[in-house]
Amino acid sequence: MRVIRVEFTVEPFVEGQPGPHVLAAVSAAEAAGVSVEFGPFASEFEAESTTAFAAVSALIESAYANGATHVNIHIEKLDA
Repeated sequence: MRVIRVEFTVEPFVEGQPGPHVLAAVSAAEAAGVSVEFGPFASEFEAESTTAFAAVSALIESAYANGATHVNIHIEKLDA
């Protein structure tokens, strides 16, 4: 099993006041089966690769559908 760590930011981002595009991206990722840790600079999750990639796709689509101007994603394969 390949475990993937995904770190992402959705902009525009205002500290302490995430807009609907940020909240929609997090909700979409969680609906795809991951648990998102919402952080002050970025949000992240870890999951098996198939689930992680589905969550990334869902969060990107939802972020832009709800007003995002930029999505930054860092993906790292963890040793499992």
